[in-house]
Amino acid sequence: MMLDATDTKDASWYIVRSNDKERARLNCIAHVLDQVPYKKVPHDKVKLPKRSHKDEYDDQATLKNRKFVREKY
Repeated sequence: MMLDATDTKDASWYIVRSNDKERARLNCIAHVLDQVPYKKVPHDKVKLPKRSHKDEYDDQATLKNRKFVREKY
């Protein structure tokens, strides 16, 4: 079997149970992220300026009188 021949200490194989594809993807992503050795990075607190509403973009204006697919879910 391929896994027996290629699964080594330096290059391990992991199997993802995938009967539920969404859970399989999430478990795979979580596993990969768990392999990264994260360290807390010191940083200065960011102070943002007050938001300007001058010339604000209206994203709904271009959607008036358009056809949409009915949302079922």
